[in-house]
Amino acid sequence: MKIAIPLIENIGKDSRISEHFGHAPYFAFVDLKENKEYSYEIEKNPLENHSTGEIPQYMHEKGVELMVVRGIGMKAINVFENLNIQVIRGVDGTLKEIIEAISSNNLKDRDYTVKSKFHDQGV
Repeated sequence: MKIAIPLIENIGKDSRISEHFGHAPYFAFVDLKENKEYSYEIEKNPLENHSTGEIPQYMHEKGVELMVVRGIGMKAINVFENLNIQVIRGVDGTLKEIIEAISSNNLKDRDYTVKSKFHDQGV
């Protein structure tokens, strides 16, 4: 399964999830195998200043099946779902913690209200 996670920083497995997916400076792309082994890479967000639908389309083109986010609007969720990309909202933690939660089937979708949509104001 290919998973995308928006990140506030690029410091490997200790990178923290971003408050809002679209304005995250980085994305982690995780390839999770059935045996719970995984590989990942962190890339700069090429669409930090984007129009509606651009990031979901970008994720679709990269083969993403699951988008793990902290904050996201319903409009964006609908676009992701129309592209057959599942969204899990309200997630907190580091890349390592999130991957471990997914691997152990403990990551749950939760309502979350975005405190600030821009990454420079932290998580």
